[in-house]
Amino acid sequence: MDGDPRYADFVAERGDALLRYGYVLAGNQHDAADLVQEALLRLRAAWPRLRAKESPESYVRTTMARLHLSVWRLRRRELLAWDLPESVHQDTLPRGDERTLWLALADLPRKQRAVLVLRYYEQLTDAEIAVVLGISRGTVRSQASRALDKLRAALPADGEGSRSRLGGPHLGGNVR
Repeated sequence: MDGDPRYADFVAERGDALLRYGYVLAGNQHDAADLVQEALLRLRAAWPRLRAKESPESYVRTTMARLHLSVWRLRRRELLAWDLPESVHQDTLPRGDERTLWLALADLPRKQRAVLVLRYYEQLTDAEIAVVLGISRGTVRSQASRALDKLRAALPADGEGSRSRLGGPHLGGNVR
C-alpha cells in the first residue's frame, strides 16, 4: 500500500472536490479540512479492500458525513476549559439574501444540515441519505422538512426574492 500510486492519484484528483464537500457540510474551511484529512486517513487504511469493490469517493464522502455527525455529538458533551477569544473570526460571506441563507444554513443542527447537503449538493435520494447517515428514510424526510422550514423562516418574505426560490427545485421543491 505504501507505494500505491492509485491512492495518491485519487487524492490529487479529488482532493479539491472533497474539500468543497466538507465546506458545505461543516460550514467552515478548518472543519472541512479536518473532515477531509480524517476521511482520507481512513480511506488509506481501507484502500486494499476498497479498490475492487467500492468507489473510493463514495467511501470518503460517506465517512465525512458520518464524522461530521459524530464530531458534533462529541463536541456537545465537551466543557470549555479556556477563555474564548474576544473577537470571532468569520469566513467571508456573500452579501444580501445569499449571505442570509448561508448564515441560516450554518445555524441548522448538524443532522439537518447534513441531510440538506447530501440531498441538494450531492443529489442523493432519501434512501441513499438514510444509508450514508445510518438513519431511516422517514428521519431523512422529517429532518429535511424541518431544515427547509427554518431556512424559509430566515429569509425575508418579499414575494419575488429568495424565499420564493426555496420552494423551487434547488431547495425544497422536490420531495423524494
